[in-house]
Amino acid sequence: MRRYGLSYRTAKSRSSTRHRQPGEPMPAKAPSTVAAFLSTQPASRRAELEKILAVVRKNLPAGYEEAVIKGMVTWQVPLERYPDTYNGHALWYAALAAQKNYLSLYLMCAYGDPALARRLREGFKAAGKKLDMGKSCVRFKAADDLALDAIAEVIASTPLERWIAVAKAARRR
Repeated sequence: MRRYGLSYRTAKSRSSTRHRQPGEPMPAKAPSTVAAFLSTQPASRRAELEKILAVVRKNLPAGYEEAVIKGMVTWQVPLERYPDTYNGHALWYAALAAQKNYLSLYLMCAYGDPALARRLREGFKAAGKKLDMGKSCVRFKAADDLALDAIAEVIASTPLERWIAVAKAARRR
């Protein structure tokens, strides 16, 4: 196979994959526990993350499991409960991440349910807070930037069995 006048092997070797140079340290291993995830953060960010963790943990419906996946704290459906996911990985319900310039709370249930997304927007408006949201990602710098009551309501809104039903219905489409 030829690509732009180069053999496939040559084109592949010129891809954007970066290889470690001799003497360069190995990349840090991603944290595998919530404590390890928090320990990688500066104290000020750690305090903000702990506030959000507390809200999610307090309001999370029974049955979801907490894990650290891809450098984020995730709350997911255990594979034992729903193994037939599209990618073979546990179905995420929510996640908390520390990006370079901001923190992110991923609310997959709000992405999958327009009524929940509306309740979230209304909750932020009622609290006088600015909602900086992508499809499921709520970006913030501090817990005070969030309408924590609205976040708690959205987190508490979807029991495990209903979230599994939503995922199954989406796969049938």
